[in-house]
Amino acid sequence: MFDALFASLSLLNVSGVVILFAIFALLVGGIAVTLLVRARYASIARDLHRNAESGASSFDSKVLNDIVREALTAQRTTSEVNTQAIIDHHFQTQLHMLLVGERFVKATTGLTIIFGLVGTFFGLSMSIGKLVTLVSSDMGKPEQITQSLTSGLVEALAGMSVAFTSSLFGILAAIVMTLLGVFFSVADRRAAVMVQIEAQLDNVLLAAPRPSASAVVQGGIAGDARIEQALSSFGQSVGRLDAIVGHFEQALSNFSATTRDFREFNHHLKDNVQRMSLSFGDLSETLKQQSAQLRPRDGR
Repeated sequence: MFDALFASLSLLNVSGVVILFAIFALLVGGIAVTLLVRARYASIARDLHRNAESGASSFDSKVLNDIVREALTAQRTTSEVNTQAIIDHHFQTQLHMLLVGERFVKATTGLTIIFGLVGTFFGLSMSIGKLVTLVSSDMGKPEQITQSLTSGLVEALAGMSVAFTSSLFGILAAIVMTLLGVFFSVADRRAAVMVQIEAQLDNVLLAAPRPSASAVVQGGIAGDARIEQALSSFGQSVGRLDAIVGHFEQALSNFSATTRDFREFNHHLKDNVQRMSLSFGDLSETLKQQSAQLRPRDGR
């Protein structure tokens, strides 16, 4: 089978070689990018695991240091830190090329099939064109007929070889990339690293210390004592407030009584002033009469 395959490769023209080279380059590039991206994610995971064992918050990877720094800064301002959004942001900004490589690996399978189909249609078009030219041409002499048929059939077979060989290589490359994606998925490796980073942030670096059971019990007892003391103080304050309110009500009653006595005094004073005014009026009339009686006697 391989001998027949290599024999068909000898029939390829320049166009067929270019198409096969493009398919082979996509296959090699997809495998290389897969290994490189996975190696980069693996180095981040090793750095995270190594620092998790030592309990340190400093990493060799810049993206991990930036993620931890931003998460700790956000923890000072809010109680709910969205660690997933922080991780996604730094992966998008600092590991952009790795994401581009991931998309390239994902698209390689479809690209190899597309290049295989391009070679197929190109080879068939070339083969059909040669056959049409061969049938419609004027052969001339018998010797020329044999030579023309031979060269035309060879060119037609070369076009068909380009068509089927490119399709075969494209399908084989797609199968290889599909199996590589199944066993060495770049997207799954990235998701695993992001989950590890999020777990490290939430469970270790951002986790608040939890009190022990005895501390909880003691805290509960102390809290009950403080509550009772606060209630006692509140009761005393309420008692003092009631006494103050009672004194204030008594002062209001005294003021009301004093005001009533003052009104009665004013009323009696007014009556006395009126009586004095009448008395002074009567006295004035009496003095006038006495004066009138005394004046003639003085004249005589």
